[in-house]
Amino acid sequence: MTRAAAPGAATAYANARATMVRRLREQGIHDEDVLAALAAVPRHLFVEEALVWRAYDDTALPLGSAQTISQPFVVARMIEILLDRRGGLGKTLEIGAGCGYQAAVLAQLTSEVYAVERIASLLALAKVNLRKAGSQSRVRFKYADGQLGLPEAAPFDTVIVAAAAPRVPPALLQQLALGGRMLLPLGAGEQRLTLIERRAEAYLETRLDGVRFVPLLSGLE
Repeated sequence: MTRAAAPGAATAYANARATMVRRLREQGIHDEDVLAALAAVPRHLFVEEALVWRAYDDTALPLGSAQTISQPFVVARMIEILLDRRGGLGKTLEIGAGCGYQAAVLAQLTSEVYAVERIASLLALAKVNLRKAGSQSRVRFKYADGQLGLPEAAPFDTVIVAAAAPRVPPALLQQLALGGRMLLPLGAGEQRLTLIERRAEAYLETRLDGVRFVPLLSGLE
């Protein structure tokens, strides 16, 4: 299967996407808005041509530059956690845009997505991919160091980080709105998804699932 418009390809991709969503439901993803968002985004447009036949497998796939596209379950799980008992994501900051897939999913759930990427070649790829997927008008991209966040657009109701840090970057805490939520993988060795909620009196931290992400690096490439 390739990304080209081969006979029956559109049907095959649609069936594969439906199978992916059914599998996510069986794995415990219950938020129908999250499932619908993943169903709406053609993941095969975001993976490398040589791996397109694996686009809807529940696995991370390499992107080049030592980066990966996250597995569908992890994308769904992170967004479901951020949405839990909230009316929506609100103004959302994504750290680590990668190929643009998660930003495209987020754009199905909120009209304000800001995506930061520190690797110039990946940022260019993400912009191309979102144009192909028809989501480019709902995502604002920025070439910047993700550990510094995006102060000019802060505060954010939601911050989602697609790389692991040994500790929460202070700039991201400062840019989280009162009542907002941040989710990121924490840990230099063993990593766990960690939910940070900003309350009036303090930040509440909750450790959740074990995960494996590429490291959150500083600087630009």
